[in-house]
Amino acid sequence: MTFINIVALTVTAIYLMLGGIVYAHSRRQMSEIFFGLLSLCLTAWGLATFLTVSTSQSALLFKIGIYAHYVAGNLIFLSFFWFSVYFPERTKRSLILPLLITLIDSVIIFALILSNFLFTSFFIDLANQKQVIFNNIGYTLYTLCTLALFVAGTIILFKKYKRQHDANKIPILYVFFGSIMASVPALISNLILPAFGQFTFFAMGPIFGIFFVICIAYAVFKHNLLNVKIVATEFFVSLIILILVIEVFSANSILEFVIKTITLAAVSILSYLIIRSVLKEVQIREQIEQLAGDLEKANEELARINQAKSDFISMASHQLKTPLSIIKGYISMTLEGSFGKITKMTKDQLEKVFISNERLISLVEDLLNLSRVEEGRMKYDWSEENIPDIVQETVEEVRVTAEHKHIKLIWKSPTEKLRARVDLNKIRNVIFNMLDNAIKYTEKGSITVAVTRHDTAIRVSVTDTGRGISAPQIQKLFTKFTRIVEGKSNLTTAGFGLGLYVARLIVEEHGGRIWAESAGIGKGSTFILELSTANQGIEKGGKNAILK
Repeated sequence: MTFINIVALTVTAIYLMLGGIVYAHSRRQMSEIFFGLLSLCLTAWGLATFLTVSTSQSALLFKIGIYAHYVAGNLIFLSFFWFSVYFPERTKRSLILPLLITLIDSVIIFALILSNFLFTSFFIDLANQKQVIFNNIGYTLYTLCTLALFVAGTIILFKKYKRQHDANKIPILYVFFGSIMASVPALISNLILPAFGQFTFFAMGPIFGIFFVICIAYAVFKHNLLNVKIVATEFFVSLIILILVIEVFSANSILEFVIKTITLAAVSILSYLIIRSVLKEVQIREQIEQLAGDLEKANEELARINQAKSDFISMASHQLKTPLSIIKGYISMTLEGSFGKITKMTKDQLEKVFISNERLISLVEDLLNLSRVEEGRMKYDWSEENIPDIVQETVEEVRVTAEHKHIKLIWKSPTEKLRARVDLNKIRNVIFNMLDNAIKYTEKGSITVAVTRHDTAIRVSVTDTGRGISAPQIQKLFTKFTRIVEGKSNLTTAGFGLGLYVARLIVEEHGGRIWAESAGIGKGSTFILELSTANQGIEKGGKNAILK
């Protein structure tokens, strides 16, 4: 057995291994089925070629090899033709033409084989040179059929390549060039040259075919996302075992046979463990990828639900704000006597309604601000303002509410002007929220409001004698939908826990900060707002405001 014959036989085994492994891991799509058939045909073609060029002097084996070689050769290109029809997907066109081509090719080839119209004679001369005489007409007809299948397959692939998007072109490109690189030399060495009596390169046909099967296998990997790591591991392990089996049967002594057999057994066991390890690793990775995909879908669904929630809050808040403002206006006019005198009892009840309505307006404003901030629609109208004036106006605004609860409201006005660059309405809302919270959570005592200079900043502090806050709960105060309920106080408050969260976001847009301090439950608390003074030049620009 010559070296070239050994290589051709090894390549034939590679056809069978690679095709079988890929098919075993495939999802049984039509393109994968025809790839499996293509691998089997290549295997049969390689074995037939080996029988044809082997050193055996059996005329029967030589004749069987020749017939099998040419039948398998035509079936290779027939399988390739159908693979091209279904890879990467079958077009919507009818299968009548491909079926007609297959029928014509099959009838012609089997008619040539069964009628002996393809070969005239076979013989082995005295020098052990094998010769085959072809019928010119029959061989020409066979050649045309085989070439027609090859050309038809490549044309189909080329048309699909032109129609595909860029991302899907790569697998088709691999098949297209792989088929040309392998088929052209194989057709020359095993179809064209034998017609002229030249069999020198006959054994090299299967070697050229290796490009064919590898390129198509890789294209199947790329398109169908088969796990290359598993397939590659199994292929190379099988190849090593195949080489060791050949080594065992080529042993020259019993000792060498035993040593090579033990080596083969050890490698086989290790190979099994390696493949099992790779399979387990890949399965774990696929599970993680699936979980990641499920998590991504869940996150997308949560984002959609969150957006729907925000849209609903924004719409509902807008719808509520107008009637509440109208109610506030009419109650205010009634309390001022615009519609005539009212009794003290009626006035007291209307003041309660007014306070409740104010809280509802504050809640709706918080919802609107939350919606605007989360959607990035919050706009700021910057101006330089005297902070004590804003605080004083807000104090007077909540004084009625404080007096209604018999809470003493103390306002400590600074002796100097403390100016800052702010959005007037939004900072007023923040200060109102601070005062409103102090009134809500104070049963009795007082609330002290002060504005002071602290280095280069202006501090607004609201100190109450209310229920106080424990240290762990202070950290949660400025988060969304958080309401602190501690101690045994019988105070009841309404709201969604949005006021301080929105206030923090607004203050951060001003380049300032807001926080709370408390000595503990029952010891009151202090809320502090800190803004940079106007001469510090807070630039308009949101959270990343720059101090000059």
